[in-house]
Amino acid sequence: MLGAIFERFVEESPISVMVRGLMEQVLAPEKINQIFETNAQTQYTRELLFSSVVDLMSLVVCGIHPSVNAAYRAKAQQLNVSRTAVYDKLNRVDTCVSAAIVRETGMSMASLIELIGGKSPSLLAPYKIRVIDGNCLEGTDHRLEVLRNIGAVALPGKSLVILDPELRLAINVFPCEDGHAQERSLFNQVLPTVNAGELWIGDRCMCTLGFLFGIIKRGSNFVIREHKSMPQEIVSALRRKGKTTTGELFEQMVRLTYGGESVLVRRIVLKLFKPTRNGESEIAILTMLPVSEAKTEIVAELYRGRRSVENLFQDVTQNYECEIQTLGYPKAALFSFCLALVTYNILATVRAVLASVHGVGKVEAGLSDYYMAEEIQGTYRGMMIAIPPENWSIFAELNQQQLASVLVDLAARVRLSSFLKQPRAPKKNIDPPTCDPRHRHVATARLLAEAKKSP
Repeated sequence: MLGAIFERFVEESPISVMVRGLMEQVLAPEKINQIFETNAQTQYTRELLFSSVVDLMSLVVCGIHPSVNAAYRAKAQQLNVSRTAVYDKLNRVDTCVSAAIVRETGMSMASLIELIGGKSPSLLAPYKIRVIDGNCLEGTDHRLEVLRNIGAVALPGKSLVILDPELRLAINVFPCEDGHAQERSLFNQVLPTVNAGELWIGDRCMCTLGFLFGIIKRGSNFVIREHKSMPQEIVSALRRKGKTTTGELFEQMVRLTYGGESVLVRRIVLKLFKPTRNGESEIAILTMLPVSEAKTEIVAELYRGRRSVENLFQDVTQNYECEIQTLGYPKAALFSFCLALVTYNILATVRAVLASVHGVGKVEAGLSDYYMAEEIQGTYRGMMIAIPPENWSIFAELNQQQLASVLVDLAARVRLSSFLKQPRAPKKNIDPPTCDPRHRHVATARLLAEAKKSP
């Protein structure tokens, strides 16, 4: 009987089965509890296992339950602790634990994607691309006592996220509880993770002498937009190098000096045909990539590709509950955001499996994360009622080769046409119709009837 029910879900919603199977493996209780034991600094396990909190919150960030309270009600009997105990646990999750969950589960999914051959083409071989960008969590409700008499927006924290664009995974995150802290204050945490042979791409907020020289000293390279305050010595004049669809390209050499050391850096300027929404008419990019490896237009395109991180944030915000307004404590809010990144990575892994079966170009060009998330959210609760949690444990017992084989089989059953994007035509700027102050209301039925009478 159970086999027939399971097969029904495999046929009707294979994506939901793939996601649940990946969650069972990636968020296996023993793995999550081990991450907690290894990284926790102030918390400890008493009655409530950390894996139970992760399981509960994963259902909230996935949109399966609309709130933490709703998820608690659904799992109260299994948890066997009070609601207060759950919130106390959430409010005290160490940020290093939240970051470790993203990092450790990301490594597991990265090896799975490489095993099935679901990576996107290399952007600039042989470099490993790392895109870095910051994210500030939106203001929360003023439920905390210290916020009740405050009219200003309460920011629960921010973070730096590192993306591998070839895997489409968030591979690391550096959370910070201080919502007003500058992103630059986190660079001392980021630099130790830089490895030789990598190419770091970032916006102008990442453009400091300390960060750039730190990348150089670790045998890596960078393509980072120039900050206006960056001190530099002009070595050569700007020379035209061609143009792109958005503007004309120019290049020159400049010298950067820091800590008694100097380096020559290529400065590439894109003079835009159309100013940005902030009124900027040109963009300057700094890099140490030699011309033999990356011509001017390639560097400009690499920087343009950093938007993959911004698209990641957009996907996480639109498709998952990454910013739960009721979680006012910074640690709880950052924990929720990190679990949303894990959820994004799970969906990215599903996309990679689909790409390995249906083709990378077809999946990257046409597959909609929104429709995939909507399918999962609509199916998950019913699927978990029909197939109890204990029957999914087989996924946690599979090795990566076996899991890859199962996922590829499921991917072959997915009807991609159900999840294709529906692109809209560009919106036209049309002046809104005026309203007669004497007739502020109209009857739609009368207008339709009059339209029918018209020849």
